[in-house]
Amino acid sequence: MAEAVIINDVGPRDGLQNQPRILAVAQRLALIRSLRDAGMQHIQVAAFVSPKAVPAMAGAAEIMAGLPADDAAYSVLVPNMKGYELALAAGARQVEMVVYGSDGMAQANVRMNRFEADAVAAAILDRAAADGLAVTITMSVAFECPFEGRVTPDRAMQSAARFLGAGAQEFIVADTIGAATPDRVRALAEALLAEHAAGQLGCHFHDTRALGLANVYAALDAGIRRFDASIGGLGGCPFAPGASGNVATEDVVMLLEQMGHATGINLAALMRASRLAATLTGNAPGGRARAWLDRQYPQPAETPHEI
Repeated sequence: MAEAVIINDVGPRDGLQNQPRILAVAQRLALIRSLRDAGMQHIQVAAFVSPKAVPAMAGAAEIMAGLPADDAAYSVLVPNMKGYELALAAGARQVEMVVYGSDGMAQANVRMNRFEADAVAAAILDRAAADGLAVTITMSVAFECPFEGRVTPDRAMQSAARFLGAGAQEFIVADTIGAATPDRVRALAEALLAEHAAGQLGCHFHDTRALGLANVYAALDAGIRRFDASIGGLGGCPFAPGASGNVATEDVVMLLEQMGHATGINLAALMRASRLAATLTGNAPGGRARAWLDRQYPQPAETPHEI
């Protein structure tokens, strides 16, 4: 039987936060609905951050209010306790917090060192446990930092042990600037899997150096069964110089399906979501397999308007 792999589409949040064109709430909700129409069960939909710092994420509470009333896992990013409280008030049931593999990235993103950011995440994790919310911890720059260079694997190992031990549901290692290589990904994934259950772990790759899909394969082969990806290859962190788009969701789903894994996602419908992302942003590059996927799942001809 095909083994199931979870894809979490981060396009409506991570994919849009650094786009030159800021989308209205209605446009962001249309993108979310298109992902749901494709069968996507896990979607990162918003960030409860300062709209002055990240204008593209304004209206997070409106996004939550407009989500489809279904059983999908809709997650939101919260950077601090104020963001957590806003997310809780808006009805969020799953929150994501970011910790850091380097002080340089922590300072650039949240103006703290990595230990201070860890303490904030730990406090929110305690609060979420009392409130009954699920928590995902993502380690930014788990492989390399744009300010400090290579990050040693022990930082991810220590962080995973701390936060999974404290009750986080998931721990994600993020290659924020797309600097990881398959050998390093495999080594870290195998080390993490030796200590923690596969269901608690995931990976988040960017495609800056055209290694995103290769890194997905390396993690998959090591035993990881949960991946972040972004529709249309959207992405890039405004606080990480050189970070380009995330690995494209359509590429990851194509790879998994051709290897016999089950995702529950309809590729034809996913390509419609990818085209919508391109139309809305004017800047979605599409995946590495875009030309091939367009041939397999061509855009239907428009129905002529009656006169």
